Amino acid sequence: MRERCAWRGEPPQRKSHRNKAAGPAFEGIVRGENQGFMNPAEPQFDDEVESGPGPGTAPTSPDCPSAADPALTADLALAMVKDRDLASEVIERISRNTAVMKSRKVRVALAAHPRAPRRIALRLIRELYTFDLMLFALLPAVAADLKRVADELLVARLASITLGERISLARRSSAMVAGALLFDKEARVWQTALENPRLTEAAIVKALLRPGATPAFVTAVCHHAKWSVRPEVRRALLRNESVPLARALEFARRIPPAQLRDILHASRLPEKIKSYLRKELMPGK
Repeated sequence: MRERCAWRGEPPQRKSHRNKAAGPAFEGIVRGENQGFMNPAEPQFDDEVESGPGPGTAPTSPDCPSAADPALTADLALAMVKDRDLASEVIERISRNTAVMKSRKVRVALAAHPRAPRRIALRLIRELYTFDLMLFALLPAVAADLKRVADELLVARLASITLGERISLARRSSAMVAGALLFDKEARVWQTALENPRLTEAAIVKALLRPGATPAFVTAVCHHAKWSVRPEVRRALLRNESVPLARALEFARRIPPAQLRDILHASRLPEKIKSYLRKELMPGK
């Protein structure tokens, strides 16, 4: 017993000079171990091989700070958010990083990420500046309901932003915002909105049928190269009281008599113009 304690461990193994070529496996057999007889059907694993980070996890390299690290920069955060499979937990940690969230680009990227928790996305959207909201609503990867939230926030802000900002929005914004800017009192705003490539025919019709449509706006639509040739826009123009007689006659000639009768019945055109159209285009009616 004293001899074993003096060794401070297990007694040394006796060296075997037989079958040196067999290597460690043979020595294990001599010691009664099972090293050389593993089930070939079982998968073999090397415990010394470290697996890389799984999908959706942030890099753990010492050179790359984690999402909650105060040393994380806006550029590194943007690089992390480019991963479409980034875990929502990582997105939430980034959103709590005060230094990184000062970046407008990071806020937009986080709000637009497909795995961003909805409560975080909505909070970030409400905190976006006017033109960041516009850009967010135009991103193709953003969910439709979040785009609508951004558009509604923009429309609600129209009354409080400057003329120059409204003109810029009229030129570049989404269909909803451009349609709302058709109601602007400043001619430069709605004139710019009429040229917005995202503006829809439905928005034009809605603006023409509202009671407060100005004669200047109606006349501009009557002579607009793109909108004045649309059938639905022409029907809406014939319901508006500010359409000049010459344009009303031109539009009415391209509408079947049965439809024209229904349009004139609900039209706000002066009675003299409606009577003239009926006499010229619907004889005997």
